Amino acid sequence: MSLAGKVAIVTGSGRGLGLAYARELARQGAAVVVNDVDADVAAEAVAAIEADGGRATAVVAPVGSSEVAAQLVAGAVDAFGGLDILVTNAGILRDKSLLKMTDEDFDAVINVHLRGTFTCVREAYGYFKEHGVAGRIIAIGSPTGQRGNFGQTNYAAAKAGIVGMVRTWALEMKRAGVTANAVIPVAATAMTKTVPFFAKAVEADERGEAMPDFFRKELGFGTAEDVAGLIAFLASDEAAGINGQALGVGGDRLQLWGHPEAIATEYHDGGWGYEALRTGYPFADRLQPVGESFPELPADLQPAPVAK
Repeated sequence: MSLAGKVAIVTGSGRGLGLAYARELARQGAAVVVNDVDADVAAEAVAAIEADGGRATAVVAPVGSSEVAAQLVAGAVDAFGGLDILVTNAGILRDKSLLKMTDEDFDAVINVHLRGTFTCVREAYGYFKEHGVAGRIIAIGSPTGQRGNFGQTNYAAAKAGIVGMVRTWALEMKRAGVTANAVIPVAATAMTKTVPFFAKAVEADERGEAMPDFFRKELGFGTAEDVAGLIAFLASDEAAGINGQALGVGGDRLQLWGHPEAIATEYHDGGWGYEALRTGYPFADRLQPVGESFPELPADLQPAPVAK
């Protein structure tokens, strides 16, 4: 058990992906602080981990504020004597197209995802530095933060910002021996269960069967447990040399996302003024794609038609 003796916090870990991360960390030997806003859900998560033979405690609080971040770290120290690993997974959705998205919709998502990641990482890193811990920060991103998605202005901004913060933290934390990485999961969740495109995969999973290869391989879409192994690995001593990376995982697929780089460069004597661009914009045939695009579903994996 490579994480024996380690202590981890997983925010938003009462159910879904967060619970899968917490259970896998515990399975590998870490004591885990479960976090959720619902006390009953958090208690059930702790019970599930303990039933597996692991150790866990719960901190019931909404992630976002500095006070809750301090409460989480204190909960780890009080229950298990320290802190080694932080997984920032807590999040909410308030999906609406731009003109329908209110200030409250935007602020709520930014507060939990982006500010919550910032405050929790700042608190954990302060503990790591003070106590000489070569800790692990694992922040959860999303394909939406990498490529954008219709109706998710707030979520895309938060998830893109998280990856940007991770790259900065990797620089700032390196001397302390602390690593910071982002994980971009693609998995069956309560949200994807409502998407017809993934229906056959979700149905197979709910029957306890393996998802068809088309989903697991071509789409890199799988279960929450498929993501959890990468979380545990990045939390381990074996991953000490991995820092500032964005790693995608889902189904049978593991991906290394590239950092943004210029893909084409052109020069113009005297600079690129309006007239020069109007008459000779050089990248018209090199526009980059936005959003996710999926291959056509094979006939046998098409969702059942909806009765009218």
